[in-house]
Amino acid sequence: MEVCQVLHMNGGRGEKSYAQNSLVQRKVISMTKPIAEEAITNLYRNTFPASLAIADLGCSSGPNTLFAVSELVKAVDEVRRKLGHQSPEYQVLLNDLPGNDFNAIFKSIAGFQEDMRKQMGDGFGPCFFTGVPGSFYGRLFQRRSLNFVYSSYSLMWLSQVPEGLEDNKGNIYMAGTSPASVLKAYYRQFQTDFSLFLKCRSEELVAGGRMVLTILGRKSEDPASKECCYIWELLAVALNEMVLEGIIEEEKFDSFNIPQYTPSPLEVESEVEKEGSFTIDLLDVSQVNWDAYDEEVHQSEAFKDGGYNVAKCMRAVAEPLLVSHFGEAIIDEVFSRYGEIVANRMSEEKTEFVNVTVSMTRKG
Repeated sequence: MEVCQVLHMNGGRGEKSYAQNSLVQRKVISMTKPIAEEAITNLYRNTFPASLAIADLGCSSGPNTLFAVSELVKAVDEVRRKLGHQSPEYQVLLNDLPGNDFNAIFKSIAGFQEDMRKQMGDGFGPCFFTGVPGSFYGRLFQRRSLNFVYSSYSLMWLSQVPEGLEDNKGNIYMAGTSPASVLKAYYRQFQTDFSLFLKCRSEELVAGGRMVLTILGRKSEDPASKECCYIWELLAVALNEMVLEGIIEEEKFDSFNIPQYTPSPLEVESEVEKEGSFTIDLLDVSQVNWDAYDEEVHQSEAFKDGGYNVAKCMRAVAEPLLVSHFGEAIIDEVFSRYGEIVANRMSEEKTEFVNVTVSMTRKG
C-alpha cells in the first residue's frame, strides 16, 4: 500500500465526510489550544516579526482546518494590540497529502478572511494562504522560512506500513495477540519517520522558531495497550466476522495493517532528544472520549447512539485505506457491524483516546 497515495480523510461535505465527522479532532484542538497559544505568543513577544509564517501539517479539510489557524492568529493579534504594535503579515501554509480535499479549503478561504476582518477590525493582517501538498516526512518548505509549525492528530500516521508484519495474522494493527516482532517493527517505523520529520522541520524553522504537535498516543509504555489499540481491534473483530462468513478472503484480511503508531510521552521525548535540534518546553497528556457527543446536553436522537457516532468518525478517517485494500462493496457492511461492536463495548467501559502534546523551540 502506497500510504501517501491512499491516506486521506473522506472529502466533500456529505454525511460520510470528514468535514461532518471530525468533532473529536476539534475537541482536541480546543483542549490543547492554551499550549499552542502560549508558544506562538511567546514567539511573537520575543521576536516581533514583521511577517509570521505558520504551517499547519496534516491540515485535512472541513471546519477544523481554518479553526486551528484562526485561534493562533487571534492570540497573536490580541498581544500585538495590547503592546500597540502594527500587525504582522501572516503567511499560512496548509499541508496535507495530495489526496486531501484542498479544493474545499480554497473555496472557504474568502469567507474565512471576511469573518476574520470583521472580528479583528482595522489594522489586522493581511493574511495569505498557500496549500502545500506532500508528505511531511520530507522537506516541504524553504530553509529558515517558518516561524511556527503546528500539527494536531496527524503524526501518528506513518509514512508506510512497517515491513515484517507477516506474523500479525488475525490483527490489523498492534494488538495483545501480536508477536513482539510486530511491535518492534511498528516502533522502528515510528522512530525512522518521527526523527526524519524533526530533521526536516529543523531545517525549515528559523532559530528560536516554535513547534507544537498533538499526536494520538498512549500513557502506558506497552505499545499494544488497550488505550491506543482497542479502537482498531474492534474494527478487526468486524472484519474477522466477515472472513468467517466468507464475505472477505482470509488472505486479504491477513495482509491488511494500519500504518499508524501511537507513541508514549517518553518515546516522543526520546526521539526529540536524540535528533537534537529542539528543546522541549512542555510535554502534556490529555484524554478525550471516543464519542465526541458524550457530554452534549441537548443531543438529538441521531446522536444518542455512541457506537454509531464513533463508527462514522472512524469511517471518515479509515475508509480510503479500507477501500484501496478491500474494494468499495464491503464498506457499508463493515462499518454497520463496527458501530454495533463499538456501542456494545462503550456501554460496558470508559473509552478514551489519549493525546500527547509536545511544545518545543528550535535551538539557535
